[in-house]
Amino acid sequence: MRAAHADRERTVDVLKAGFAEGRLTQPEYEQRMAQAYDAQTYGELHALVYDLPQGPAGIPTMPAVVPRTFQPVPVLPPPRRTNSSAVGAMVCGALVPATFGVTFIPAIVLGHKARAEIRRTGEQGEGMALAGLVIGYLTLSFVAFIALIVAAAAGSGG
Repeated sequence: MRAAHADRERTVDVLKAGFAEGRLTQPEYEQRMAQAYDAQTYGELHALVYDLPQGPAGIPTMPAVVPRTFQPVPVLPPPRRTNSSAVGAMVCGALVPATFGVTFIPAIVLGHKARAEIRRTGEQGEGMALAGLVIGYLTLSFVAFIALIVAAAAGSGG
């Protein structure tokens, strides 16, 4: 059965009383209160206060919905952001074959910038930054090797 706003407020009042009496810890109280405001049914509300004394005006429930133990919802930390310079380094590195090697310089610059930012901020993307660096430096070494061969050929031919 769907719960009304007044039912949620009564549940919050029961939780406040349980917290004031020392039956709930601060984190548990805050978690249950947030869940109470999000609850849609009487069963969800009752699951939040079933282990607390409710006084004469308890929340109506159906017996089949009453859980035996309270299962708190785990609170997960927010996911870490991926460094945008690391993404740029990887994209520039991946575009090296399509751009005939032109993007290897931005891949190297962005890779070093990203690694410094990742160490400082703790963001994700270390692997992407490293991939951009590896591809960039491999392309740089290939270009240098070709330049040496051309210089050697030009020097020996004259």
